[in-house]
Amino acid sequence: MTSKTMIPNRRDLLQLAGGAAAGAMLAPALIGRANAATQITVADPGGPFGPAFRKAFYDPFEKATGNKVVNVAREAEPTAQFKAMVETKSYTWDVCTLTLSARDILASQNLLDPIGFSHADVPQLMPEAISDNFMGTDVYSTVLAYRTDRVKNAPTSWTDFFNVEKFPGRRALRKNPIDSIEQALLADGVPLDKLYPLDIERAFKMLDKIKPHIAVWWTGGAQSTQLLQSGEVDMIPGWNARFQAAIDGGTPAKIVWNQGLYSIEGWAMPKGGPRAEAARQFIKFCSSPQAQAVYTEILAYGPTNLDAYKTIPADRAKSLPTAPDNLKLMAIANEGWWSANRAAVTERFNAWLLT
Repeated sequence: MTSKTMIPNRRDLLQLAGGAAAGAMLAPALIGRANAATQITVADPGGPFGPAFRKAFYDPFEKATGNKVVNVAREAEPTAQFKAMVETKSYTWDVCTLTLSARDILASQNLLDPIGFSHADVPQLMPEAISDNFMGTDVYSTVLAYRTDRVKNAPTSWTDFFNVEKFPGRRALRKNPIDSIEQALLADGVPLDKLYPLDIERAFKMLDKIKPHIAVWWTGGAQSTQLLQSGEVDMIPGWNARFQAAIDGGTPAKIVWNQGLYSIEGWAMPKGGPRAEAARQFIKFCSSPQAQAVYTEILAYGPTNLDAYKTIPADRAKSLPTAPDNLKLMAIANEGWWSANRAAVTERFNAWLLT
């Protein structure tokens, strides 16, 4: 999951679709109009996020408050930039998207400002999507995808993916212990809600069994999409929006949501920023279900305000991680466990690949 990798680009775009602007739909009580116009700089992941968030958040916020939003693309892992800004008090941006793992790193170093509201203020938000210094806007998930034109006996779980006799076909696996360890344990029968702490010894025993049958070890989201699109592999784990982009482009494939692992990305503020009040207004504005529904027209990520599904068309909802029918089949990845154990497990995994 760009991403439980601390690299947030676990996602990709769908084709730009039409849709109504969010501004008219947002409740006036959500945010007050500023006394004097302020310009804030917002750092997003770039690529399709720019136009998607411009339509859903930036332009409607400007219309509602009079404050201007300038968006820039941040680095894939912005924790070093956050630290440098706070320490030098030279603020390149006022708000930035972070993964949960990046949030935890920065919070532990006291580098984030509070967002100024809580779950009680927006009870429709997923509880894990909000903390004192963070509000999640989108959910991405690691899932299994397969080619429907090649795989006649459709897999429905990681146990099926690891069963090469009953479910033949060319397979790919991520060249990273993150996700791969969890998938091995799920394949061996560990319940989704009992995954953590991860049993590393048990996982490697399962990985030993599947290793000879892996045709490609992929290293990036674009590669995973290409492997599915080209038909080089028949079954592959990866990030839902990457696969959805291929499916929307005509690839005969299907996503298996069962036993998926999801995570959250959202807004945070560097500590001591000079435009903190306007930044807090912006973050709260982005909690609106109507606004979050708008970005799903462009991005195949799940809104964190589940009331957004009241206005998301059913056909679109079924391709999003937080749609009720999909979310109930998945669990949130434990970023804390990986933060504590990533270095040691990665070293072992890389050595194992060479054996």
